[in-house]
Amino acid sequence: MTLELYPAVDILDGRFVRLLQGEFGKVTQYGDPLEVAERFFEQGARWLHVVDLNAAKDGSTKNRFIVEQLVRHLDMNIQVGGGIRDVATVELLLSKGASRVVLGTLAASDPELVKSLAERYRGRIAIALDYRYQVSDEEGSSREGRTREVAVNGWTSGSQRDLTELLMEYSDSDIAAVVLTDISRDGSLSGPDLAGLVEVLSLTDLPIIASGGVRGLEDLQALHELKGGGRRLAGVIVGRALAAGELQIEEALAVCAR
Repeated sequence: MTLELYPAVDILDGRFVRLLQGEFGKVTQYGDPLEVAERFFEQGARWLHVVDLNAAKDGSTKNRFIVEQLVRHLDMNIQVGGGIRDVATVELLLSKGASRVVLGTLAASDPELVKSLAERYRGRIAIALDYRYQVSDEEGSSREGRTREVAVNGWTSGSQRDLTELLMEYSDSDIAAVVLTDISRDGSLSGPDLAGLVEVLSLTDLPIIASGGVRGLEDLQALHELKGGGRRLAGVIVGRALAAGELQIEEALAVCAR
């Protein structure tokens, strides 16, 4: 089974960047997002994962023209996320050519609306459940004593919604995919949350796309082989490892296709 590779292009103030653990004060710039996306396409990527960080943080539309250029001019599948919190924006991005939109804050705040959109636009609505592990003083630091709170508003606040609980609300939906990110690992090159991904695979039949922490080929191989409840991951999003040159598109695609 092929693990679909989603190179990530995060856009902040018109530039391709990577944040460390979602913190806007910890930014590394990597150049022009259009040039980077074109390079990924030329190297063989079939999908692109685009996130408008300004829109995610405060609803700004300053990057909208760049996002529209990406979906109009690149001959590849593009899923777009970041600050998409109303039906009008969903419809606009799909009409401009986005293959799929990814809803995060809206997915946590209004599951019924998101499920209705997924039914209307089958195969084109994904949700992002980006989480932080929470540990109470009484529970200690064991995995069994931790919950996972879904973050919203560009990861600047918590939703007070538990990942497992929210995931169950979408179990009977037409959601195309669930993008799952352990925020503590995002942009850190510290390795993916393998145990957490196994747990989620065992909980739902929805396609799961892993995101956060991928360092190189060994991590991709581990994700390709990962199983939970007899299921495998549908895809993996890779950001900093590609941007920093720790991983190349061609070799990543080869591992994902094994």
